[in-house]
Amino acid sequence: MGTKTFNARTPSLRWTAISDFSELSPRHKRPEKSLTEDLRRSGGRNSHGRMTSRRRGGGHKKLYRLIDFKRDKDGVSGNVLSIEYDPNRTARIALIEYADKERRYILAPVGLTIGMTVMSGSGSEIQAGNALPIREIPLGAQIHNIELARNRGGQIVRTAGGYATLMAKEGEFANIKLPSGEIRLIHVGNYATIGQIGNLEHENISLGKAGRNRWLGRRPASRAVAKNPVDHPMGGGEGKSSGGRQPTSRNGQQAKGLKTRRRKKHTSRYILTGRPR
Repeated sequence: MGTKTFNARTPSLRWTAISDFSELSPRHKRPEKSLTEDLRRSGGRNSHGRMTSRRRGGGHKKLYRLIDFKRDKDGVSGNVLSIEYDPNRTARIALIEYADKERRYILAPVGLTIGMTVMSGSGSEIQAGNALPIREIPLGAQIHNIELARNRGGQIVRTAGGYATLMAKEGEFANIKLPSGEIRLIHVGNYATIGQIGNLEHENISLGKAGRNRWLGRRPASRAVAKNPVDHPMGGGEGKSSGGRQPTSRNGQQAKGLKTRRRKKHTSRYILTGRPR
């Protein structure tokens, strides 16, 4: 696991740093066919064909890998067959074959290798890749793929290198510190997976050129101050003029410091300490 750099034979290679994919299995180029489905791309358009999300479009064709976020195969041991690349997420995924020959994909944590055994359910060992209720996880443990509601599947802490820390348990709720610094109450009956998600070097990747962004389906973004006044509130002016007002989005919403969370959102009572701003 690491990054690969190049000699500066071209201007783009000077800054390029990509993953060396050393942690992947030799068969990683072909995903499990039964665990994939077609992925239709919207290009940022809604069902009426109107653009609702800008700067999306193009990109390489890819299949969606069906990930087992619920980890509901309790009490059945599974063997790790391979560690694979997933073009739809920053984390790596692991192909698991259970004792009944069923295969599933899970997020691959640090330390999970081919041949290891994983389990889920109450009574599972405290080791990387095992999923169990939060009430059975020791304090101070690193966890990921955490459920916000039971049987809904893991919804938070699913990106490369991410982990949350179990701080305390009080009654029916546990205090969990999320990667953002927020401390949140989560029911102790919800499932979480032990360990930190792999591909730690993802934060060091440098695409190096605009073309690689297009391969990922990301279209160009021009600076707001370079636009005309009709196109953006920060556009216009003689020469380079970006001062004199707060930076805003295209529709005039402040871009720095504005809290967008609803004040009376019903889940706010579960947030003990908000993330630092």
